[in-house]
Amino acid sequence: MILPEVRDPRLVTVRRGGLLSDADHALLALWAADCASHVLHLFEQQVPDDHRPRDAIAAARAWAAGDLGMMRARAAGGHAMGAARTLRGAARFAAYSAGQAACVGHVAEHDLGAAAYAIKAVVAAYPHDPDARRAERDWQRDQVPGHLSALVVEDQARRNDLCWSVFGD
Repeated sequence: MILPEVRDPRLVTVRRGGLLSDADHALLALWAADCASHVLHLFEQQVPDDHRPRDAIAAARAWAAGDLGMMRARAAGGHAMGAARTLRGAARFAAYSAGQAACVGHVAEHDLGAAAYAIKAVVAAYPHDPDARRAERDWQRDQVPGHLSALVVEDQARRNDLCWSVFGD
C-alpha cells in the first residue's frame, strides 16, 4: 500500500476539496507516465507481446491531455497490474509502474507508486549495481516539472517508508 492514511491536501484535487489544480494533476500523471516509460523495456524484454503496460502508459498520457476519461485510464492501469501478477523481478515491477501511472487520474498520489515501482524494477534488473536505485530516483526527480519538484521530493520523504524506502539517500 503506497497511499498514506492521512492525505496531503496539496495532492488532492480542488474538485475533491484539496489544493491540487487540474493542470498540476495532469502534470503529475505525465511525470508518472515518464517514470513508467523509462523502465517499460524491462517488461517488454520478457513479455514482448503483452501490450497492457504500454497501453496503460498511453492511457495516463491520454487522460492528462483530456482525451480519455478517468475510469477508462484507471481500467487500463488495472490491466497493466494484471500483466504483472504472474511475473517476478524487474518485469513485474515495470508493469506495476505502468499500472500506477494510469491510476494517477483517479488519485494523484499514485504518482509515487509509478516512481517507486520503476525504481524497484531498476534495482531488480541491476542487483549488483549499488548506484542503480539512486540513479533512477535522481533521473525521475530531474523529470518533475520545476514548480512541482519540492512537493514531489517532500512527498517522497513523507511516504518513503510506505514505498519500500526507495526514495531515501
